[in-house]
Amino acid sequence: MKPIKIINVIPLLPTELEPIWHLAYNHWFTWNHNIETLFAQIDPLLWNQSYKNPVWFLNHVSQTRLKELANDTLFKERLNEAVEQLRLYTSKPSPHNFEDVKSGDPVIAYFSLEFGVSQCLPIYSGGLGILAGDHLKSASDLNVPLIGMGLAYQQGYFRQYMNIEGWQQERYPNYDFDQMPMRHVLDQDGNICKVHLNIGDRPLVASIWVTEVGRISLYLLDTNLPENPPEFRPITSRLYFGDNEMRLWQEMLLGIGGIKALKVIGVDPKVIHMNEGHSAFAGLERVREFMKGHNLSFEAAVEVAASGSIFTTHTPVPAGNDRFPPDLMQKYFEGYARDMGLAFKVFMALGRENPHDDAEHFCMPVLALRLSRFNNGVSTLHGHVSRNMWKQVWNQFPVDDMPIGSVTNGIHAPTWVSSDIGTLFDRYLGLNWREEPDTHKVWSQSNNISDSELWRTHERLRARLVDFARERLQKQLIAQGASSDEIRGAEDVLNPDALTIGFARRFATYKRATLLLQDKEALLRIVSNKERPVQFIFAGKAHPQDNGGKKLMQDVIALCRTPEFRGKLVFLEDYDMEIASYLVSGCDIWLNNPRRPLEACGTSGMKAMFNGVLQFSTLDGWWDEAWKDDNSVGWAIGGRDDYDDPDYQDCVEIKTLYNMLENEIISTFYERGRGGLPRSWVQKMKLAFKELCGQYSSHRMVNDYLKDAYMPAYKNFNSLCKEDYRAARELAEWRTSIMTQWGNVNITDVTVNGENSMFIGDPIKVEAKVFMGNLDSNQLLVEVCSGTLSQNGDFVERKIVEMKPVTDRQEGGWRLYQGEIEPKEAGRYGVTVRAMPHHALLSDARFLGLIRWAQS
Repeated sequence: MKPIKIINVIPLLPTELEPIWHLAYNHWFTWNHNIETLFAQIDPLLWNQSYKNPVWFLNHVSQTRLKELANDTLFKERLNEAVEQLRLYTSKPSPHNFEDVKSGDPVIAYFSLEFGVSQCLPIYSGGLGILAGDHLKSASDLNVPLIGMGLAYQQGYFRQYMNIEGWQQERYPNYDFDQMPMRHVLDQDGNICKVHLNIGDRPLVASIWVTEVGRISLYLLDTNLPENPPEFRPITSRLYFGDNEMRLWQEMLLGIGGIKALKVIGVDPKVIHMNEGHSAFAGLERVREFMKGHNLSFEAAVEVAASGSIFTTHTPVPAGNDRFPPDLMQKYFEGYARDMGLAFKVFMALGRENPHDDAEHFCMPVLALRLSRFNNGVSTLHGHVSRNMWKQVWNQFPVDDMPIGSVTNGIHAPTWVSSDIGTLFDRYLGLNWREEPDTHKVWSQSNNISDSELWRTHERLRARLVDFARERLQKQLIAQGASSDEIRGAEDVLNPDALTIGFARRFATYKRATLLLQDKEALLRIVSNKERPVQFIFAGKAHPQDNGGKKLMQDVIALCRTPEFRGKLVFLEDYDMEIASYLVSGCDIWLNNPRRPLEACGTSGMKAMFNGVLQFSTLDGWWDEAWKDDNSVGWAIGGRDDYDDPDYQDCVEIKTLYNMLENEIISTFYERGRGGLPRSWVQKMKLAFKELCGQYSSHRMVNDYLKDAYMPAYKNFNSLCKEDYRAARELAEWRTSIMTQWGNVNITDVTVNGENSMFIGDPIKVEAKVFMGNLDSNQLLVEVCSGTLSQNGDFVERKIVEMKPVTDRQEGGWRLYQGEIEPKEAGRYGVTVRAMPHHALLSDARFLGLIRWAQS
């Protein structure tokens, strides 16, 4: 039996308490501990049961308690003060100067398949989603005119539990969106806003939800609607599930549906930021809209759409990027391509590294790279890896010239810094660390923090972690049907005074969760030392279909259960934002040993560092650029060597790991001075604050995007749109022309006016004859590339200097160019000349893929 009508019964809040809904429906509470404390004060037990969901919480507070609060003068004062703070925060105009934009209008739309904003909005799986959530929060704090676009997963990512054999099991709870801090977007008549698109030749409808993240609106699409066929309703049921076809449907909804949803809700961002290749269809739909709405050619529409698009790649291995077979793409995009006036083969070439290979799968990152004019990896090393990985997209360029840069990730400090450490920062650094965490001046005062206060605060956080771990372990054992003795034994696991090492991350094989276990004798020796005890806490999830990752997890859990290691090695189930908050603040060491260079960034280590937890990691991701070779801010596992044999790499790095752990880390931790303080350890904590916090804040990250991507993209986009897209049409015509003529460009007769041996700083003149055909000099950029050489004759470092024409165009289309260079370093020095197309409206000539090198 089912009801014929469903009614939402909500609590009757006294008039004096109604403003609390403003706080409940804005995730600002996740980085404002005063507001969280306000909710907890109402009913601490219920608040913990609510998974820190203020909407569910308020809907379950007893009417009696609400009446009590209505008569509580102090509570009402605190409530009104918090509501006023939120009002002032959200109403402040943006300081960023985007010309011709009305105050409050969004300029950037940030697309992501997952967002980790809070515990009570479980639409994230791991680092990618948490990064997206932190991006929104920093954009809010910095008042960047940005909105988010994602999907509303009714079952989110899976909740993890282990069976008696230690094998990961998954469960998928159904979330009630009406009990979460999100609301349907309504039109002027009060109807739910919906977006309509086609999945192949079949219609799909999605309703639009919105949740507020400070000043930022995050829009989420939901297909669980009665008007959709049964097979389409689960598109937004779970994150990362199903087969290739389901993934394609999800990405069509995010990209194509997301662009359509912007029109439905009445916003018109000029710039889109595609966070990972999942959202690449957003760039494609923009091209289609410019063609249909403004009568642009495909080429002109690409120039406009790409000029206002940013793409961030997060995956450093080709297998981790979405690729769809040609037959599946034909099923769902043949009609789409026809609607754009494109032959299907031409359409497929947009997503192929080799456009001429009809058997190659359609790759989402390749599509995003071709439809963006700013592409980046998420650390300096990852930028280098990405250029190598996608070098076939622009195969005429040297790897270092690939148009893929890097913006190193950061973390949202107010979210991840524990309240205890935050209070300490308030006292010694001032409140600016919350508002300007990317400012070096703030963190330069870290030396002022009292050693004893910092250490005692850290010890409290470690004790809190141990208490939390014991409680969670008891719950795990009860769920597994363990004996009463085992359950009671969980009360004594771990030592609140022992050196505590945390390893918490996705259990992918390249992250090598079991590297530590390869020398069990050394591990047992360390954890059994009663004079200098050491303990390890593990957490993490494996993808439901990753049996290799599950096996690694099972091996870790099996060791945790052995008599020798029980109580000293612990695995916490269901790794999420709550567990992460305890681990990144309560551990002493954050262990990270991925196989270099397969870790794109690794932001969990940054979260730990902001809480005074020292790093012990392979030189991969962010740690490759943050580590100091004197180990003053943390320790490295191994060096920057490249290994052909992964087994040999494991052998070398496990020895390095244990050698560093036993001979330096443990001894430094237990080297205590007067008052029981580990002075050297505390100095490392403070130096890490000083040297690293400002650099690895998401405020710095968003400011980098603002300066290097958002602002230039907005200006380029506007310049192409003026006068009914006249510049875009001209640029497209020029591009077609240059493509047809480029084959004739040639560089010969390069002369270098210098001896075979010269002194550092001596000027060297370089001349070259360039065959230009019918091209003008303003359509061509000719440059000298020079620099030191390796033993095999490759450039180690290069300097690029523009050459100038020194003669008029001669008969036959030749012209003489000249430039001057000065070697700055001794050694073998190489010189060559190159030419690329040039146009005033072209943001980066490399995206054309056209280059000509001098012939020897």
